Formats: sequence, C-alpha cells, structure tokens
Amino acid sequence: MRILFAGTGAAEGWPALFCECDVCMKARALRGKNIRTRSSIHIDEELKVDWPPDTYLHVLQYNLNLAKIKYLFITHSHYDHLHPDDLLMRQAPFAHMRSSNPLNIYGSQDVINCILKAVGEPSKIGLILKVLEPFETIKAGSFRIMSLPANHDPKQTCLLYLLESKGNVILYGHDSGWFPEEIWRRLESWRLDLVILDCTTGAFSSRGYHMGLKEVIEMRRQMLSKNMADKDTIFVATHFSHNGLLLHEELSSKLISEGIEAAYDGLTIEL
Repeated sequence: MRILFAGTGAAEGWPALFCECDVCMKARALRGKNIRTRSSIHIDEELKVDWPPDTYLHVLQYNLNLAKIKYLFITHSHYDHLHPDDLLMRQAPFAHMRSSNPLNIYGSQDVINCILKAVGEPSKIGLILKVLEPFETIKAGSFRIMSLPANHDPKQTCLLYLLESKGNVILYGHDSGWFPEEIWRRLESWRLDLVILDCTTGAFSSRGYHMGLKEVIEMRRQMLSKNMADKDTIFVATHFSHNGLLLHEELSSKLISEGIEAAYDGLTIEL
C-alpha cells in the first residue's frame, strides 16, 4: 500500500497567502519541505482523503490521474478540505474520460449538502454521494472503513477515518483535537500500522479543535500504552500552520526523537 501526502498544510497554506510573518518569509526563502499546500492523501491511486483547493496543483506536482480515483472520503466541509466546484471538471467539455467508472464520495450530511449545492445533479457528472454517520463501517473496494467523530467544529459533523486494506490499518486523525473517549474505546480492539495526527498548532499546546506537538507526542504514548500501536507503528504529524511557528527542520527535530515523522508535501509511505 502506497500513501502519498499530497499536501500537509493548514487552511492558509504555508507560506500563507497574504502573510509577511517571519516564518512565512523564511519558508519563501528556504522553500523545499517548508512549502506546504492544503492537506490530502492518496492511497494506491484508488482512494483519496479530502479534496482541497490545491488538488489541481497536486495533479501536476505528482503526475496524478484523478480519473483512476474510485473512492473519495471527506473529513468535513471546511473549504481547505472540500473545494466542491472542482468536481464539476469531471463533465464534458472539461473532461473526456476513457472510463465511465463513477467517483464514490463519502462524508457527513454537511459534506454531501455542500457538494450538492455546488454540482446540482451528481449523477450527471458521474458522482455517487453517500452519507456516513459516526462509527459507521462500510466496504469500498479492497478497503474497510470506519468513520469516527472528530473533536473539531461543533457546528457540523466532522469525521476521521480508520482504513483497513490488505492487512494494514491506517488512522487518518485530522482535523481534530484530543480524541473523544468513545474513539479511544473503539480503537482498543485495533492494531494500527500508520497513525496520521493533527499538529496544526505546532509549538503551542491545544486539545480542542486542533493539536500541537505536545498533544501528538502524548497521543502516541497513550496508543502504545493501550497496545493499539507498537514499535513498528508509523506515526506521522501533519496539517501544520505557520501560526505554530516551527519550520520543517524544527518540527522534525522535535518529533523524530519521539518516534514521529513530520510530514511534508510529497512524503510517500509504503506499508
């Protein structure tokens, strides 16, 4: 299983669109792993999580063929995770696809409503929309996916995803603050191979809405103590904001000693 981190930034990207703060100016000068587009992952060119406004840029950067994507899971309807207007590009004359395979899109009712508002009749552009409730488990091709409630925006249902395929289990754990107790209970019966966690606030501690370095480190330790992870589990922190103040090398140096990798745009992990 191949996981591509196409983007690893928070809503404003890094450097942020209009920002002139010190860390954004440094990122512009240093470039490389300090340039962060809005967050998304691709798994084996078959499944994608989130549909950010930088999706077209990701296609160009990583030579992606979105026509091959069969399953799209959306965490929540914030614009950096769901830019629904680009879904209209599946229709003629914008696209001439060789395959008539539909794109199955999963998310909360809030997500589905947002997509419907943008695209009108989804079947006309080859979309199949499916509402997920928290703790619902579904099959999508070779994947078995459980949706989990995030500790994020109380104004809408925000989901995290537990993805199992070919004997590997991935926890897609952002955007979220410290997990609700029910998530911890559900995860106790699993052994995780890859854990992807929210580190939006970087140097600053946060347990609600998002997390920072302190919470990511604490979460790894708790998962190990509860035996849902072990020495072979890969931990990755992502969804970084410039407001967290730490550039990539600083993030990496603080996380690597704790057994956690700081994600960067283009990071690929093989399971």
